[in-house]
Amino acid sequence: MTVKTSVSLSDEQDRYARSLVDAGKFPSVSAVVQHGIELLREERERRDVELEALRTLIDDRRKGPFIDLDDGEADIRATLAAKRSGRAAL
Repeated sequence: MTVKTSVSLSDEQDRYARSLVDAGKFPSVSAVVQHGIELLREERERRDVELEALRTLIDDRRKGPFIDLDDGEADIRATLAAKRSGRAAL
């Protein structure tokens, strides 16, 4: 189903949309606007999924054991030293 609506564009937006139509990239200005809205929807959905994944990661990390900064840095140094020397980390 298609819904007709009125949309206001700035002069610059209108020129750009029409240039895309003139170049044969889109069949109409309406198609340009529809494509832009679809890209915005996809971007927001992707961002929402990424934010939820980050929230889950943070929640999981909060539930796990706490490692203080000094111990964490020591573990990193030991892992790097082991990798540099070609042996497995302890």
